[in-house]
Amino acid sequence: MTDFARMGKILLAVALLPLLSACASAVVGGAAAVGVAAVQERSVGNAVDDVTISIDINRRLLERSEKLFTNVGIEVVEGRVLLTGSVEKPEDRVEAAKIAWQAKGVREVLNEIQVTDQSGIIDSAKDAWITAQLRAALLADKDILDINYSIETVNGVIYLIGIAQDKAELEKVTGHARMIKGVKKVVSHVRLKDDPRRR
Repeated sequence: MTDFARMGKILLAVALLPLLSACASAVVGGAAAVGVAAVQERSVGNAVDDVTISIDINRRLLERSEKLFTNVGIEVVEGRVLLTGSVEKPEDRVEAAKIAWQAKGVREVLNEIQVTDQSGIIDSAKDAWITAQLRAALLADKDILDINYSIETVNGVIYLIGIAQDKAELEKVTGHARMIKGVKKVVSHVRLKDDPRRR
């Protein structure tokens, strides 16, 4: 997560803090989720639930620690929570996972938070550039429904979560990711559209 994204996350949290209760989160996040879900593989109900889960986890992280809140990225797809970012202490990584499990509707927590003190402004800028390049490549590839993929890059590692139409599409997505300069590794938590675990 870039420093700009962290600052935006803090400002958004401060502005929306009164709205982060369970009822308000469903209303605020739900409206945006309905528009996006109309073209995604996940249902409108799942998209609304995912936004609600994300807001709830962010609220809990902020209540626990501003540093944890700003350093942990969250992506939620069909109740599967992907945690990314970097923290200095292993116990912060464990704490973030515990907090994520507390949110109602969470089915799985994928803890990809890195424990390191190496991240800085330059690394964040490189990660943002990698994410932007991959997003552009997916958008330009007519064989990929790019809206079904969420991308996080941390210290040169690309993390993917979402729903692929088939194995061929997923292979194209990971292929695009591996071609980007500066990428050290690609970690995929993407499920196929017909995966029985989605039901």
